[in-house]
Amino acid sequence: MKNTTKLLEVAGVFFKLGAVAFGGPAAHIALMEDEIITRRKWMDRQHFLDLIGATNLIPGPNSTEMTMHCGHERAGVLGLFVAGFSFIFPAVIITGVLAWLYGEYGTVPEVIPFIAGIKPTVIAIIASAVFKLGKKALKGWELGVLGVIVIVAAFFGVNEVIALLSAGLLGMLYFHLTTKSDDTAATKSNTSKKALLPLILLQTSGAAIAKITALKVFFTFLKVGAILYGSGYVLFAYLDAELVSSGMLSRQELIDAIAIGQFTPGPVLSTATFIGYQLNGFPGAIAASIGIFLPSFLFVLILNPLIPRMRNSKILRGFLDSVNIAAVAVMVSVLFEITRESLVNWQTVTIATLSVIITFGFPKVSSIWLVLGGALMGYLLYLI
Repeated sequence: MKNTTKLLEVAGVFFKLGAVAFGGPAAHIALMEDEIITRRKWMDRQHFLDLIGATNLIPGPNSTEMTMHCGHERAGVLGLFVAGFSFIFPAVIITGVLAWLYGEYGTVPEVIPFIAGIKPTVIAIIASAVFKLGKKALKGWELGVLGVIVIVAAFFGVNEVIALLSAGLLGMLYFHLTTKSDDTAATKSNTSKKALLPLILLQTSGAAIAKITALKVFFTFLKVGAILYGSGYVLFAYLDAELVSSGMLSRQELIDAIAIGQFTPGPVLSTATFIGYQLNGFPGAIAASIGIFLPSFLFVLILNPLIPRMRNSKILRGFLDSVNIAAVAVMVSVLFEITRESLVNWQTVTIATLSVIITFGFPKVSSIWLVLGGALMGYLLYLI
């Protein structure tokens, strides 16, 4: 009965987040930090940081995988699946409805004013998470230097996974050498040096498909979900190679699908639902949705028990701390980009300013209300 209550709590929290989580992975994680750490205290901030750092190194939608980690912490393995499903479900349903409208009428409802109000609100939410997570991650000047290097690398367009992995390895080497020199009398550690999660790169198939079945749709998106790193733009490149080059989808349909994924709440990978519907109706939408998200459930199921072991290992602790500060640095670069793209007129500047005042001046106000208020203000100011 106790675990059932926890599962219902997990489902309610992540369904709510999935329905209002606009702004991409950094914003999603910021919302989670507010709901899971600040308000509900399901785990301490250090462990939350460890989960973020490790999750950034595996394929798949990082914020969705973070929901699974949080669900696991609260309600075990079942909590992992309930959290992930609850977070994905609103986006998949909304995207499915939009796919049907697009298929029937060749257009979707006008939602730009609402999204225009949400984007500047997200600036305040991410800034708050960066401040709180950064305080926890910054454990010394060495990590501060490492964080600055990652921010500079991100501004120069270095792939975030490469930046995170490089920071982790550099930090691990540095802290291992300094600890070794400071503790020469200590006995050597027996820490296992097993490979954590070997990455298998699959070759894209370019063969033309005569008939697009739901099974074919499932395996196409399963492959993408198993090897995808990065943002919606990276997803665009993968799907372009898989679907447009093989003649399964036109490029304009793909562009429309990516746009739908960008302005619906939840993970941008819900784009798969839209494309699956175009390829094979509702069976295709279901097949694509399951295919693209299934690898993430499996990756998190494997990774979650390993993270506490990494924290307890002397050599891997340095790696984890370095990846954590790098993850916060990446959030800083994302914050800069969102700020630059979102503040385009007096309306967006007004919403962003009010959001910052409320976030830092009234910390008890939930980020969920901030998002909803931003959407309403965006609509009202759009009418002026």
